[in-house]
Parts: sequence; structure tokens; C-alpha cells
Amino acid sequence: MSNAAPKRRLISLWLIIGLTVAPVAASYLAYYFWQPGHTVNYGELLEAGPLPDPKLALADGTPFRLSQLRGKWVLVTVDSGRCDANCDGKLIYMRQLRLTQGKDRERVERVWLISDEVAPRAEVVAQYPGTWLVRAAGAGLPGLFPAQGPVSDHIYLIDPLGNLMMRYPRDPDPRRMIKDLTRLLKASQVG
Repeated sequence: MSNAAPKRRLISLWLIIGLTVAPVAASYLAYYFWQPGHTVNYGELLEAGPLPDPKLALADGTPFRLSQLRGKWVLVTVDSGRCDANCDGKLIYMRQLRLTQGKDRERVERVWLISDEVAPRAEVVAQYPGTWLVRAAGAGLPGLFPAQGPVSDHIYLIDPLGNLMMRYPRDPDPRRMIKDLTRLLKASQVG
């Protein structure tokens, strides 16, 4: 009897130590050795960083700065004023993405950074009311948007604090973009 009691206490002690150390060990193993196969977001997360705020102008010559849109989520496309089929598709996606947000659509702005000196055609501009048409040629701003291939392939997302945070691929899946933006608007306390 006297020999069994210390053995039982020793087993209990090791069991308590094991139960205490196991979660810590599991968390280290999960953090360093287990890489999740998929993420919830569709857009590619970028290393968040504030965009510079150079003096720009709208297509009509009115002075403009990106900081005017702080406090809003901003969808951005960088493209020529000629606006080919890819450009037109991105503008449609951005317009529709904003409209799908219902009462939260006022929290979302759209910006078309015109990367050359070509003025957009009036019929193109008329299809996208509310889109900020910003002349960015020569400002160096388009070069700040990271791209795999041409910068004009992507739609970018800027958070309400002015940080470039996400990029969508060429010919994106609109349903998945809607889910991303809906999640962000729901979770965000800013903008």
C-alpha cells in the first residue's frame, strides 16, 4: 500500500504536466509546421502600406488627392483612357460590386487612375457615374501598385486608412469579390 501511493502521485503529477504542456506544444507545431491550404479571402492580400498622396487632378482638371477618400473603402483600377474591353470589364465589376453592398455602398468609392494622357470617351464615362476619373500619368502613382504582369490586369482595394491592401486577378470571380468586400465591411469599425 505504501509503495502504490507514491506511484499514483507520480502518475498524477506527470498527467498534470502533460495536460499543461500539450496545448503549448500543439500551438508551436501548428504555427511553425502546419501551413493552411486555403484562406477565406479571394483577393490576394498585399503587404499593407500607405499610398503616397501626390497632387493629382480629375479628368476635368479639378485638383484631387487620394486622401480625400480616407474613411472609405476604395476600389482602384489603373488603365489607359482608351479603355479596352478589359478596362471596361473592371469598371463594370467595380460598379456592380459597390451596388451589391446595399446600405453599405456609401462606404465604397471607385477610382479609375488614368495612366496616360488619353481622355476617356464620353460614352464610357456615362456608364460609370460616381467613379472618380483621376489623371495619374506622370505622378508615379501607377508604379506603386504591385502587379503580376501589367498593372492594368488588376483591381486593387485600399482600406479606409489609405493602405493598399488587396489585389484581384484579371477576369475575377465577381461572387467571390462580393464575399470579400461584404466581410470587410461587416468587420470594419473604420469606414
